[in-house]
Amino acid sequence: MTDRRTQLADNLAQVEERISAACAAAGRKREEVTLIVVTKTYPASDVRLLAELGVRHVAENRDQDAAPKAAECSDLPLTWHFVGQLQTNKVRSVVNYAGLVHSVDRNRLVTALSTAAVRAGRELDCLIQVALDAESGARGERGGVAPDAVVALADAIAEAEGLRPAGLMTVAPLEGPYAGRPRAAFDRLMEIATDLRAAHPAANMVSAGMSADLEDAVAAGATHVRVGSAVLGVRPRLG
Repeated sequence: MTDRRTQLADNLAQVEERISAACAAAGRKREEVTLIVVTKTYPASDVRLLAELGVRHVAENRDQDAAPKAAECSDLPLTWHFVGQLQTNKVRSVVNYAGLVHSVDRNRLVTALSTAAVRAGRELDCLIQVALDAESGARGERGGVAPDAVVALADAIAEAEGLRPAGLMTVAPLEGPYAGRPRAAFDRLMEIATDLRAAHPAANMVSAGMSADLEDAVAAGATHVRVGSAVLGVRPRLG
């Protein structure tokens, strides 16, 4: 366990250096960017070590893994983020532990989240997942709505009891005009975020950037970066 703690501490320090350097290069303050450590496929013991090392935001993308892990770590001062594609039949479970859902991309999911949040007596922050590879009216290959659907979905979230529109999330696309161009993709996301804030001023979170492209996200103006393998190591193959 001591070796694992040392490994995580070293990795966190390297990621911190990267974020700090990216902030400095962009003329931003370090505190403008929140690190979310994506702990998927890793055990609750790693989450405990991360909490000891000062991490306060962790993320999961599968409820069947996240729910027991969050329960086991319920004594820790952590905010849990759900970042994966969310099925409506998992919503009730997710609302029990997640403070933020980054992957809201359809009205049916908004309705389900609202019902679950009210039942649980919680207020849930919702980020709209933007698919920069999606045509108008379509969803992306990895979920998300087309840019022209963002404001209408934010309106639905704002009108839903127990929910708040908190901002936007994207994953640098593998297809379409932004494939292989993460900085351009994140710049486009910031333009969409500006339009969203005109309608919903409090929706000021921008979740973008992962281990390979966090510098591009910070340069573009992201407020949150989601880093997994750079902190926890290369993930084991599943199955």
